[in-house]
Amino acid sequence: MDYQAPQDLLRQKVILVTGAGAGIGRVAATTFARYGATVILLGRTTAKLEAVYDEIVAAGGPQPGIAPMDLAGASNDDMRQFAEVLANTYGRLDGLLHNAAQLGERIPVEHYDVSKWMTVMQVNFNAVFMLTRQLLPLLRQSAAASLVFTSSSVGANPKAYWGPYAVSKYAMEGLAKLLAEELENTSTVRVNILNPGATRTPMRATAYPNENPATVKPAASLMPLYLYLMGDASIGVNGQTLRCQLP
Repeated sequence: MDYQAPQDLLRQKVILVTGAGAGIGRVAATTFARYGATVILLGRTTAKLEAVYDEIVAAGGPQPGIAPMDLAGASNDDMRQFAEVLANTYGRLDGLLHNAAQLGERIPVEHYDVSKWMTVMQVNFNAVFMLTRQLLPLLRQSAAASLVFTSSSVGANPKAYWGPYAVSKYAMEGLAKLLAEELENTSTVRVNILNPGATRTPMRATAYPNENPATVKPAASLMPLYLYLMGDASIGVNGQTLRCQLP
C-alpha cells in the first residue's frame, strides 16, 4: 500500500500491540511510536519488551508501557486486571493490534497432541477473545478506535497440516467479522483483519526452514498499511480484510 503517513499521524493516541517483543509486532510498535503514539508493549519475554522500550525512548518517542504476559497461561481474570491497570493509567485505548501468535507443529490432525493443540488455540484465539472483551470498554472511550486482527492466508483458507494455527486464525477471522457488525452502529470502534502475507520473521523461518529469507519482504515494508489502519484516514473502514501486497 502506497500510503504516505503524516509525521504526527498517531500523536496522543494510545495503542496496544501484542507480540511486541519480536517480528512484525516489534516493528509495528516502534513505527507507531515514531509517528507519535504512546505504545503499550505486550509480550511473553520481559527482556525483549525492555529492548523495544529502550529503542523507542532512544529515538525520542513517547514513553511506552510494558505489559509482560504469557498468553498461553493467561486467564480472563488476568485480562480483567490488565484492563483495570490500563483504565487507571491511560483512561482509553485508541488502537489494539492483535499480533501475537504461536505456530505450533505442522502435522496431520490425527497425530496432533491434544494439549499442544489447546495451547495454540489459547494463544491465537481464546486469549484474543478474552483480551478484546475486557478492553472493549476502553476502546469505546476513544473518539475513533481501531481494532486490528492479524490473520494469515491459511486463516482465510485452511490448508492441510497447518493444524491449530489455521483453525485458530479461521476462528479469529470469524470473531473479527462478528465484532465489526456488532460495533458498527453502536460505537466508534472499527474492526478489520490484516493479512501481512509472507514476511521475514522468526515464525516464517520456522514454518519454511528451507526458504531464503532474502526472497521474503521485511516487516518494515508492511508499515504503511499498519499506519493507515491505526490512523484516522481509515475511519469508516470496517469489517474489511486487507492484505499487504507483495513488492
